[in-house]
Amino acid sequence: MAEVKKSAAVSKAAKTEPETVKAEAKEAVKAETKTAKKETKTTAKKAPAKKAAVNKTAEKAEPKANAEKQEVKKELHFQFSGKSYSTEDFQKIADDVWKYDLHKEESYQSLELYVKPEENIVYYVFNGDITGSFFI
Repeated sequence: MAEVKKSAAVSKAAKTEPETVKAEAKEAVKAETKTAKKETKTTAKKAPAKKAAVNKTAEKAEPKANAEKQEVKKELHFQFSGKSYSTEDFQKIADDVWKYDLHKEESYQSLELYVKPEENIVYYVFNGDITGSFFI
């Protein structure tokens, strides 16, 4: 019987606590909206003068933002002994080695190239374990 009375008291307390918490939350939200309305009224009066300045600064900032968004084009060229190669050239040769010399129909997962211009050789490593070289 005592247990039933305790649980009833606990349930009453549980019912009243959320209600008071809800009421306090509502009052806090009302207070925040009132201050937000006051701030928007004061900024609305000052805003027309600032809009022109903001638009000018936004126009100036846009080229910088566009420049940051643009991807930088990067190229690497090897020139030695009257020859010139780009990284794409070496990759195409390695692709041909994979396809025709190693007779692999599937695509490789990784490629590492090591250029030794003094030996006129490029060493390759496919998928971390298939090694070899080709002359340039």
